Amino acid sequence: MRVQLLPSTFDSQGHATSEQRLTCFLIDECVAVDAGSIALATSSDQREKVRDIIVTHPHMDHIASLPIFIDDLFETLKSPVRVYATPEVIELLERDIFNWNVYPRFSELKNEFGPVMRYVPIPAGEEFRIAHLTVTAVPVNHIVPTVGLVVSDGKSIVAFSSDTAETDEFWNTINRAPRIDALLIEASFPNSMAKLAEVSRHFTPASLQRDLRKLNHNGLDILAVHIKPAYRQMVIDELNALNIPRLGVMEPGRTYNW
Repeated sequence: MRVQLLPSTFDSQGHATSEQRLTCFLIDECVAVDAGSIALATSSDQREKVRDIIVTHPHMDHIASLPIFIDDLFETLKSPVRVYATPEVIELLERDIFNWNVYPRFSELKNEFGPVMRYVPIPAGEEFRIAHLTVTAVPVNHIVPTVGLVVSDGKSIVAFSSDTAETDEFWNTINRAPRIDALLIEASFPNSMAKLAEVSRHFTPASLQRDLRKLNHNGLDILAVHIKPAYRQMVIDELNALNIPRLGVMEPGRTYNW
């Protein structure tokens, strides 16, 4: 499985920077997990391939450029962009984003080839198929309805925490898997901001360390994501100080293979 964290900021030469404000992962060049930077960072080839997008929750850094992505492709789409989300998240997207005020309700619109966007409700806790992937969505502990994901291509298994604080069901689902090749886990705030992390339901390095004790698998890559840009170096230093084997920080723009 090939996974890339799409960059959301670029330097003056157009090169990706490490600062990450928007969240979007690309799996095997064709399935997206969240859509924060999908319209900003995908290549023309990727835009032609990506028609399946999983939205873990409706916070703006995870959906910011989803409407723009569909808008840009509107006239040329020969099949709809399929947005996979729980019913609760679909309802929020329709109410708050695709509501004819912020953006058109693309689920009601067609081009000359047919519909341009289609919602696909996903069940929590049950496997479902997206393209060549098998996915399980697991509710996690965030301030809006949010799911983490366990994704398999039949050869490798990668878990995405999405935004969460201390949680149990996510770890229980991971531990039932025969193995986990990689865990992409959030670490938003430094330890000094533990109170804000608790209120907003995010991890600090210290709280992440405590929750990682619930993980039964060994030998997997653990990559921290969703680090708040203003505290990036502080969080990285605190993560490094944990001395957890194979724990690192995911680099935007780099393709990881498992």
